[in-house]
Amino acid sequence: MAGPRPDAVSRLRSVGKHALLIAASLVMIYPLVWMLVSSLRPTDVIFRTPGLWLNELYLDNYIEGWTALARPFDWYIVNSGIVVVGAVVGNLLSCSLAAYAFARLKFRLRTLWFAIMLMTIMLPFHVVIVPQYIVFNTFGMVNTFLPLVLPKFLATDAFFVFLMVQFIRGIPRELDEAARIDGCGHFRIFFRIIIPLMVPALATAAIFTFIWTWSDFFTSLIYLTAPDMYTVPLALRSFLDATSGSNWGAMFAMSIVSLVPLFLVFLFGQKYLIQGIATTGGK
Repeated sequence: MAGPRPDAVSRLRSVGKHALLIAASLVMIYPLVWMLVSSLRPTDVIFRTPGLWLNELYLDNYIEGWTALARPFDWYIVNSGIVVVGAVVGNLLSCSLAAYAFARLKFRLRTLWFAIMLMTIMLPFHVVIVPQYIVFNTFGMVNTFLPLVLPKFLATDAFFVFLMVQFIRGIPRELDEAARIDGCGHFRIFFRIIIPLMVPALATAAIFTFIWTWSDFFTSLIYLTAPDMYTVPLALRSFLDATSGSNWGAMFAMSIVSLVPLFLVFLFGQKYLIQGIATTGGK
């Protein structure tokens, strides 16, 4: 008796893999869907009904959450926006310059400095937080946005430097030599030849910097103490009150609002993100 045909077996395996992936995706997205549904329920109902079915839409959480804190919630969105814009500009400028130096310039101990730079990727952030705090506190920068933005202008994110170095090494050196024959120096080669060609790598660094900075709770908690300086993660923390009832519905509603910029950035930037990772060998 003949066994099942190879095409049928292959199709059956493909269906099984896709079913498994769909099931895993549903499990992964369940917390987000639950938070969205909970933002549309009254606070006293949220933890009594773990299901996802909504009997009615309770939109008051969004109205209460927007004005529940000392400032309207858009105040904290603007604060996060200022930090994110500064971090993105700083990372793109400093990391691309450092990457160009490692990829194109010849200087003593270049390989050693590059290895040391890569080793900083393995250095936990918590190891340097105390000396960094002492430095920023000495210069009176605590409770300002500078401790969150200034390090980005010093090429401290070694991962982005490594990513851009890999991309620049893939650009033909003949372009540099042709520009040098035309009288261009390093800065003109960098800004007129290299930068326009490394858009995918820059977009990848910008998207990752946006996501990591927008969601960063720990650094903001360390340096920002005045409520007027709070970023979005600290503002969301303010909805929790250990001494009285927490407004869970309002917090979930504002959490959904805070996810909108991340969703839009990923939606419109995923093409550059995939292209940048694929062309830099980061996959």
